[in-house]
Amino acid sequence: MDNNKEKAVILLSGGLDSTTVLAIARRQGFACYCLSFSYGQRQSIELERARITAAKMGASAHLVLRLDLDKIGGSALTTDLAVPKMRSEEEIGQGTLPVTYVPARNTIFLSHAVAWAEVLGAFDIFVGVNALDYSGYPDCRPQFLTAMEEVANLGTQAGTSVGRRFKIHAPLMKLTKKEIIEKGMALGVDYSTTHSCYDPGPDGLSCGGCDACLLRLKGFREAGLVDPLSYQEAGK
Repeated sequence: MDNNKEKAVILLSGGLDSTTVLAIARRQGFACYCLSFSYGQRQSIELERARITAAKMGASAHLVLRLDLDKIGGSALTTDLAVPKMRSEEEIGQGTLPVTYVPARNTIFLSHAVAWAEVLGAFDIFVGVNALDYSGYPDCRPQFLTAMEEVANLGTQAGTSVGRRFKIHAPLMKLTKKEIIEKGMALGVDYSTTHSCYDPGPDGLSCGGCDACLLRLKGFREAGLVDPLSYQEAGK
């Protein structure tokens, strides 16, 4: 029963990485409380996928919070700025910050995760950030997570008075997309209900050309597997 398990908050976007992280947390024996955000993102279909995933994978609860980050802007994911397409692996990996970066997104998301964890009596927070197959986002680095963990323990009642410390887990941090997919497959993850694309069509089909699609397709290809998702003709 979940009542006998340690609780953990899982940041669940509905994407490949966060779904894999949910499977990892479950395998480690946590009662999983999934947290998603409707933040004005153009790829809002990911919330539908997150709901499906949370239910299918037996989450103890799934909370969706509304954040109007589109009113702040500054990102192609929350405005009408064009999403970069068909960038080479060298361009994606060179560390130049793309316009798909959402200002302070992981700082904001993790702050809410810490708040919910404190209410739940949970001290473990899982996030699907990765420092290898990523687009240079500064809030996906190990030093960022270390700093956020320290903030959680300095700035909460639970972290300062209960005698326990918050731990931010990033089990995919040093894995390639291929290795993430292989780990998920070993854990029985169904990737057909996930979504990774930054710029899906009105029908929800992934574009096949944004950084997220290219990295996902590369991972499945290198793992010797076929991505179960359908893509727009202009993609693959």
